[in-house]
Amino acid sequence: MTQVMRWTTENGPWARACWYSANGTLPPERIVTAEDTISVAEAHRLIGEGTAVLWRGDYPSARRLLDALGRRTDRRRSALALTPADAFRLHRREQARRARLMGMLLVPYEDHWTIPLRRAPRVQDACTHAYGRCAGPGAGSLRELLGVIGAYEWRKKGVEIPALGGDRIHPHYGVFSPVRGEYVDLVAEAELPAGDTAFDIGTGTGVLSAVLARRGVRRIVATDQEARAVDCARDNAARLGLADRIDVRHADLFPAGRAHLIVCNPPWLPGRSRTLLDQAVYDPDSRMLNRFLAGLADHLEPGGEGWLILSDLAERLGLRGRTELQDAIAAAGLRLLSRTVTRPRHPRVTDPSDPLHRARAGEITSLWRLGAA
Repeated sequence: MTQVMRWTTENGPWARACWYSANGTLPPERIVTAEDTISVAEAHRLIGEGTAVLWRGDYPSARRLLDALGRRTDRRRSALALTPADAFRLHRREQARRARLMGMLLVPYEDHWTIPLRRAPRVQDACTHAYGRCAGPGAGSLRELLGVIGAYEWRKKGVEIPALGGDRIHPHYGVFSPVRGEYVDLVAEAELPAGDTAFDIGTGTGVLSAVLARRGVRRIVATDQEARAVDCARDNAARLGLADRIDVRHADLFPAGRAHLIVCNPPWLPGRSRTLLDQAVYDPDSRMLNRFLAGLADHLEPGGEGWLILSDLAERLGLRGRTELQDAIAAAGLRLLSRTVTRPRHPRVTDPSDPLHRARAGEITSLWRLGAA
């Protein structure tokens, strides 16, 4: 989160400064300071050479420069015909390259998260939400700061969940927001098995636990291995008046014991995560998915059900074999009771400019009801 960095300014070298990055990005090795007089071309040249630009002009000018750098940083997509898997890999590489370059425009911080730039906004609450207590003067990426500010607004206003009667879930920084409501609706509408105990594995914001509690499940144990998610799920359970029925624990997958219902909405794409939010989307070698399936039968009560909620985008991109999931289900000693499907409603499904449009256009999200064989 916070590292020590050193660089030279007009007034000489800083003896010590803090580098702030919630995603673990390393501090740049070369930094120059710049004000409003720097051209977009010069700033683009510097970041392309690996030199970060520490901004000393006014804050709105920094925002405009970042936008201009974004336009220069975008590359035209190749006209070559690519397989879906190759298109995905190229898209990921371009995302990483763009994020790295755009992250090289820096803003300074002083004590208590004050930004010492003209017309800078007050960001103390947003930064404390994302980073915790300010460790002292330093710098961080302007691009990341804008994400921090946006995430704090989401936390304050929350996301309306129709399955909760319009009540809101408030995502914390770095915890995936339940804006893709189709998976929530699947859980809200599926027939519940008999019993009064459920496990919610990889709970995130706790939205699925809240839906189950509202549906009448008396006791839910929700787990997550990320401390941010645990705090977030506890906060949402308390906001909704469900803290007495939802027990949120810091755990790697399953808690001890068995349940009549075990729900899991794991990351749906095999791949390495690069940011906190990526962890909800990318699962290296499908490890969480495979571990959930392998351990499910041992944690189900007799007659209990495991609900796996998963998009088939990985199959459509060629990142997972067409029968790989079914093979893993059978190998884990599980049987398929039923499967309910729905189509995602997010905007990229209908966006032909999306480099993964061909795969997204046919994407299906499924609720797999599984029982012990």
